[in-house]
Amino acid sequence: MDNAAKIFPASLDSLEPIRDYVSKRCEVLGFNKKKTYGLCLAIDEIATNIINYGYPKAGIGLGIIEVHMADDARQLTVTLIDTAVAFDPLAHLVPNQDDMNKPLEDRPIGGLGILLARQNVDEFRYERRGDQNCNVFVVNVSS
Repeated sequence: MDNAAKIFPASLDSLEPIRDYVSKRCEVLGFNKKKTYGLCLAIDEIATNIINYGYPKAGIGLGIIEVHMADDARQLTVTLIDTAVAFDPLAHLVPNQDDMNKPLEDRPIGGLGILLARQNVDEFRYERRGDQNCNVFVVNVSS
């Protein structure tokens, strides 16, 4: 198993470097562009929520996001770790098909990013470890 970790400031300016960091690992593993894009989109959505909502709600001006990656012959696991307010994205309501068929101005606010995160990886889970939020994204190598 190959493990790597890197720390980024919890700032919108970090989204591109986080994407680049994850994309390079995907390239090494031989992921196609669609799979890489889906994983990066999922990570982008959750990281954006951490940056825009999690740390401000915690009263923290600038926090950090740790990006941990581990892979083996079967899967790549990417974990985003932050110390913002506790937030389980899996407990949040996401838009359903009826919501998605409504005009944009009539759709309920929120949840679309979480839906995108869940739909673009093989497995998405959340864990709270002490004072840390851990958002875990798993992509199967062969899917």
